[in-house]
Amino acid sequence: MVSKNQIKLITGLQQKKYRKQHKLFFAEGIKVVQELLTSNFELQHLYTTKDVFGGIDAAKITHITEPELKKISALTTPQTCLALFEMPDEKPVATTGLIVALDDVRDPGNLGTIIRLCDWFGISQLVCSVECVDVYNPKVVQATMGSVSRVNVVYTDLQDYLAQTTLPVFGTFMDGENIYAKILPQNGIVVMGNEANGISAEIEALCTQRIAIPRFGDLQATESLNVATAAAITLSEFRRNFSEK
Repeated sequence: MVSKNQIKLITGLQQKKYRKQHKLFFAEGIKVVQELLTSNFELQHLYTTKDVFGGIDAAKITHITEPELKKISALTTPQTCLALFEMPDEKPVATTGLIVALDDVRDPGNLGTIIRLCDWFGISQLVCSVECVDVYNPKVVQATMGSVSRVNVVYTDLQDYLAQTTLPVFGTFMDGENIYAKILPQNGIVVMGNEANGISAEIEALCTQRIAIPRFGDLQATESLNVATAAAITLSEFRRNFSEK
């Protein structure tokens, strides 16, 4: 059974200030929870309607009913289980390899998808401006499908970070050079911008190279690509260039 205090704590974790206060976040659904249970994240407690988890300290499991799960879930249709995890300490960003930087990405689904893309393409470092949506937002965690445990996500003053790096900085713009015609390096920072406004002027000034995904439609009427879609194409091209060397 879930107590009133537990319900208050868990529902409070839907807000960033309470996640920071308690150093906790939650994940829902068997697939996501199982992925995180095999990661370095520390389980604080698991609430489940089904006995499908093995090897967990019994003191950390509460078996609940579906109506109880609905009270604590952030989903319209709850998915069997909800687990609380401790937020890990932030790690420093590596100074080599391919790094993705996000300038004011606000949509949880976009951030979650970009984290999955980083995991898919073997990119372990994701640098976010402080304005970006929180990585431990429940919708972000859900969209990562467990990849949040394998990508180091760091929040920092993006302008300062880019001003200090020695790596080439590739900004994604509508009027940049055709990405398919460029030789792309193994080491560098790829900057993706805000959903509505793209890369800010302050960050644009720090980009050493401007790249673009060309449009092929006859009417050339599509204004822009979704940032997560653009990230998928861009990262695929960086990795294709590297794999062909």
